Amino acid sequence: MVDVDTPPRFSRLPEPLVGALRELARTPRLLVALDFDGTLAPEVDEPDRARALPEARAAVLRLLGMPRTRVALVSGRSLASLEHVSQLPDHALLIGSHGIEIRLDDPADHLSLNTAELKRVDLLHEVLAEVADSIDQVWLEPKPAGFALHTRLATEHNSRVAHLVARSEAAAELDDLTVRNGKNVLEFSVRSTTKGEAIEHLREYTRASAVFFAGDDVTDEDGFAALGADDLGLKAGEGSTLANYRVKGPTEIARALSLLADLREGDVHEQ
Repeated sequence: MVDVDTPPRFSRLPEPLVGALRELARTPRLLVALDFDGTLAPEVDEPDRARALPEARAAVLRLLGMPRTRVALVSGRSLASLEHVSQLPDHALLIGSHGIEIRLDDPADHLSLNTAELKRVDLLHEVLAEVADSIDQVWLEPKPAGFALHTRLATEHNSRVAHLVARSEAAAELDDLTVRNGKNVLEFSVRSTTKGEAIEHLREYTRASAVFFAGDDVTDEDGFAALGADDLGLKAGEGSTLANYRVKGPTEIARALSLLADLREGDVHEQ
């Protein structure tokens, strides 16, 4: 057991963040909600090879084992992909496809597209597959309610062209699509949900008195926007953000989670 009044030397976190984590750890019912790619795991060229940093995974497993503490991953990945890369126990809560897919304590998936939506997905696939096939190093990832157009391996020029053409062609064929910009990815969905809605759903489901949410991408800003005065938002990396605090990247996120686990462990043992 560490001395919870003194942050461990390895944490090297800003003192205001340490103080906020110390306060958060005292909340009666804590929800720890985490993006995966770029937050727990470094960005990689092959999405299926992404894995959480060992320190981050260890901290998540510690938090999963604590009373009055729930841990959820909130990701743009499909639920199947999130399960594959995260490799967490069944009592971890998983939100995939920006909130469209949900795995709570009942592992049943909560997604059922109607006939009209399925037809729209098929048409969207035709449009986006043609774009991906016509530009080098651009590929399409199926999602439950749409597709992600990946351009990480493409040149900057080809990436811009792919995004512009995909947006234009999809808009010409389909109305009311949800389109999200990410890091080297453009996502299209026939349903509209956000990580903010996912956070609110998880808050109610877990009856959390406070929420810790960490993310790195523009799609995580909806999650930060859903946080309240007693919550803590932690942004990984650069870019404008609504989060309370910012750190450099996944290594620092792992340190913050480790410290939160230390502080939370000390608090729950005292109660």
